Amino acid sequence: MAANKDFYAVLGVDRSAGPDEIKKAYRKLAVKYHPDKNPGDKAAEERFKEISEAYEILSDPAKRQQYDRFGSQAFESGGPGPGGFGFGGIDLEEALRVFMGATGESGSIFDNFFGGGGRARRNMANRGSDLRFDLEIDFEEAVLGSMRDIEYPVMSECPDCSGSGAQPGSKKHTCRQCGGSGAVAVSSGFFSVRQTCPACSGTGEVIEKVCSACRGSGRVQGRNKLTLKIPPGVETGSRLRAAGKGEGGARGGEAGDLYVVLHVRPHPVFQRQADDIFCEVPIPYDVAALGGEIQVPTIHGYAKLKIPAGTPSGKMFRIRGKGVDLPQQFGKGDHHVRIRIEVPRNLTGSQKKLVRQLGAEVMPDNYPEQRRFYSDADEFFRRKETLETMKQQG
Repeated sequence: MAANKDFYAVLGVDRSAGPDEIKKAYRKLAVKYHPDKNPGDKAAEERFKEISEAYEILSDPAKRQQYDRFGSQAFESGGPGPGGFGFGGIDLEEALRVFMGATGESGSIFDNFFGGGGRARRNMANRGSDLRFDLEIDFEEAVLGSMRDIEYPVMSECPDCSGSGAQPGSKKHTCRQCGGSGAVAVSSGFFSVRQTCPACSGTGEVIEKVCSACRGSGRVQGRNKLTLKIPPGVETGSRLRAAGKGEGGARGGEAGDLYVVLHVRPHPVFQRQADDIFCEVPIPYDVAALGGEIQVPTIHGYAKLKIPAGTPSGKMFRIRGKGVDLPQQFGKGDHHVRIRIEVPRNLTGSQKKLVRQLGAEVMPDNYPEQRRFYSDADEFFRRKETLETMKQQG
């Protein structure tokens, strides 16, 4: 039996953590371990999958409640959970089903024991499976929203037989073995159990001639095309649901849903943390020394920023309201600017002369950080000399 996974530990939150705390923890870890930021790092890739799995369970109230009761095994094949009777990893219901010869479509074996298996199965439609589609999008699409055309393989309703599984012109007859009920009675001692009819597979009908296109399944392999609306503010791990765009149902059943999982490509200028945007802006050394005004790119356009005189490299500034705009929330995030002083290159002779003149004119007091740095270094060497003297005397 697979080991139980601690999804709370994976995200680094307490079991009492609220939805916002869980979402915040996921965002932070997803940014750190995203495959685009760790190319070729298998460990980071596996960590990212683990984080996504934990968030998928804990962000869904119903799944989280099931996880809190039964652990991660509730989401694994054979794991104990609601709807089954687990004893040490053995599904009692499934064991009884096999022992009594029942099939998977006959419903619960306990229903059959107590008379629940006698309901009609005629023309029973099965809902199609849900599908997952992973889509990479650009940073601009994630923060501003966009429209994307996607195409994916899918099992859909057979056009030749309209999902019936019967060759056009062919007829369906009531199953003689079950009389159209879809179930037959099987006696075993003093037990009388009803199970799915093996002749019609529980449909209550037998096809005279199966469709040659789908071989009686009612579905064929094809490709779906879909125009997907990506709302602004999505991020890596966000899921979009397209109702009815999954696999087609069997015997005319409704189609499943399509879940599109988004992966945002890194951007060379902007980085995102929650609803805030960060960027690093290079400025000339004269602007840093004397002050001035610069143009800062934001996701909403250029914005003016005043640089005070004497601004050091690495100084952070904030421009309010220029971050991610989430329609479902009040307000916007902020834009954070980190200043980086750029040293001029490829100077001409006259430019070099001016730089040398400036260097000759400035005093040590004009460079307080440099003075502090060497002062700390000198203090280290004084202490070093004292220690060496003490060792020689000792």
